[in-house]
Amino acid sequence: MARRPKNPHIPSRHGVSASCVATPHDKPAPWPLLLDFLAQRLGAVDRDAWAQRMARGEVLDDAGQALPPGAAFEPGARIYYYRELDNEPEVPFEETVVFRDAHLLVADKPHFLPVTPGGRYVQQSLLVRLKRKLGIDTLSPIHRIDRETAGLVVFSLRPQDRAAYQALFRDRVVHKVYEAIAPHDPSARWPLVRRSRIVEEHSAFFRMGETEGEPNSETRIELLQTQGGWARYRLEPLTGKRHQLRVHLNALGLPIAGDQFYPRVLRGPDEAEDYANPLRLLAREIAFTDPVTGEARAFQSQRALEWPV
Repeated sequence: MARRPKNPHIPSRHGVSASCVATPHDKPAPWPLLLDFLAQRLGAVDRDAWAQRMARGEVLDDAGQALPPGAAFEPGARIYYYRELDNEPEVPFEETVVFRDAHLLVADKPHFLPVTPGGRYVQQSLLVRLKRKLGIDTLSPIHRIDRETAGLVVFSLRPQDRAAYQALFRDRVVHKVYEAIAPHDPSARWPLVRRSRIVEEHSAFFRMGETEGEPNSETRIELLQTQGGWARYRLEPLTGKRHQLRVHLNALGLPIAGDQFYPRVLRGPDEAEDYANPLRLLAREIAFTDPVTGEARAFQSQRALEWPV
């Protein structure tokens, strides 16, 4: 399986970190050329395309040296390459940087933009866009928000600081506030706390659902404003399960406006986006004590959710 390298000889290209694949130790080697191995093992790219990448110097050995199309297969080698996509969809919205110092960068992400490369998106990811614009090859996100969600994402600038910042989220000592627009229920009593057990659905890997058992998620929900049949809610998640806020509001009978997955799937994960109808979910605030500097940090998104028409 391809994985990200920790090899100082392998730089990023166009903001994209190299992926790594290890060749098996089989002897005699079942592939005369490295090209044959790549075409079989990583078959999403055909043999001619691999040959072109190798000719352009985009396939490297562990010392960072380019491997030509005629390179012999070597058992037990580590091979590096750069992921790229044909016809990658362009996300027509821009991120902004709300804070930057020697240790941290905080970006305000638009809807539809993934934080890191994956699936149909490489260049059109927040991390790669920022690396290319700012020229910071060591930039690394210390947490994630869904591609469909807008708002704040925090990045570490120095590799030696990364573990300390990631520990903040692992140890749940970061205060996060989201906003969402969802149906208004006049009979509900606010604020309330939703606790439940959230697991991945067996029938759809991209959806989560509540099930019986010990709770593994908790969200405090407060009503902020109403307009017609809609309401704007303040959400404070204590835990960070995937799709937690979307699942909790949906379980209350209040699915977030623009949600394509809850309560039912309206669009598959690989289908074209409806840019006119984003998920009305915003990572509004984030606050913590900086583990490197000891400073109190607090940031707020400058974005605003639009009421559904």
